This record gives sequence, structure tokens and C-alpha cells, in this order.
Amino acid sequence: MDFQVKNIDDLREEISRMRIIESQQGTALAARFSSPSAIFSSIMSLLNSGNHHEDGAKQPGIFNQDFLGLLSRIVLPVTLNKTLFKNSNFLIKTLVGLVSQKASNYISEDAVSGIWGKVKSVFNKATKSKPEASHKSMPYVPPPVVM
Repeated sequence: MDFQVKNIDDLREEISRMRIIESQQGTALAARFSSPSAIFSSIMSLLNSGNHHEDGAKQPGIFNQDFLGLLSRIVLPVTLNKTLFKNSNFLIKTLVGLVSQKASNYISEDAVSGIWGKVKSVFNKATKSKPEASHKSMPYVPPPVVM
């Protein structure tokens, strides 16, 4: 701040200038939150504001993900903090939450279905029934009774 207060008149002038700025900013905020659609657009702009990286690649925002991505944002940190990190401190649980938020960008329905297809093919190979033998076993015939 360049302005220096040297006497009481300067102080009163600065106070009045600050009150004018406060009223202008209050009016701007009231206009921004005047209707439900304006509130929703403000929230959406905050949520999607960090989608672009320095290299220009667009990263998915919270609402640009599919169902599994959104579910993993909630389920993954809660599950990890309730099981593996149950007795951990606040900082560890916060780090787990942050890392799992980043990991949820890589979890999608396509990724899960691809992994599920690979696991299913491995189990199909392992449990595939052996080909039947060319001969069939004969039914049980009791031996003749000799008297």
C-alpha cells in the first residue's frame, strides 16, 4: 500500500475510501449470488476451475467423471481410513484423502471393465473343464450271484 497516513484528515479520507470499496464489493457479491442459478454457476466455476494444467491437457473435474470415478472419490478414502489407517493420525488420513482424490481421476468404467475382463479370462482358463475322454465308463453291473 502506497498511501501513508500522516494526519487525522488522511485517516478519515482513507476510511471513507475503504467504505466506498466495501459497498462496491458488497454489491458485486450480491449480484453474483442473487439467484439459485447464479449460485450454482459460481459453485460449478469453482469446482471446474482447476481442470487445465500447464501443458494444456484437460483433467476431468468432479462432475466430468463417470459413476465409478465419482464413487471412488468418496468410497476409496473412507474405506482406507476405516481399515488400513484406522489408528493413524489426522495428517496421514488427510494425505490418504488427497492421494485417493488424485487416484480417482484414473478410475473409470473403462479401466475397471478392462481389468475385470482380464481377471475373468484368467479364471476361465484356470477353471476350464478338461475335454471328456473318448471312451465312456460303463455303468455299474453287480456281479452274478453264485450259489
